[in-house]
Amino acid sequence: MEFVKSNALLIGLALGSAIMLLLPMFKKSASGVPSVTPAEAVNLINRNNALVLDVRDDAEFADGHIADALHIPVSELPNRLNELKKYKVKAILVNCQRGGRSAKACDILRKAEFTQVHNLHGGLDAWHQAKLPLIKSSKKAVS
Repeated sequence: MEFVKSNALLIGLALGSAIMLLLPMFKKSASGVPSVTPAEAVNLINRNNALVLDVRDDAEFADGHIADALHIPVSELPNRLNELKKYKVKAILVNCQRGGRSAKACDILRKAEFTQVHNLHGGLDAWHQAKLPLIKSSKKAVS
């Protein structure tokens, strides 16, 4: 007991470090949507032909987006779900600037019974930090 009292700070630091090391293992949010890193996102796009759904506003999208991204602002998503119906059982990678709005969009998609929804962890900020390319162009039309 004396050991615990005299080393409480060190024990607390060790426990805190262990928790921080284990956190990445729990990659699902409360809604059950996987959060993927930029590298995992590239694999998802290339191997699973994932639809990239950008839920940022118009100005942010025009500033730069992932190649072939479909742009539907998160505020419009509930009213535009019909445009995505053919992707209901296909992989969808949702992104915004930092990850907050895309998490909300993922919740909307999951509630609408989309089955393969993924959130880009850290959003386009993380994508840019990973030195992955961004495209400056107009919206992609839903085909």
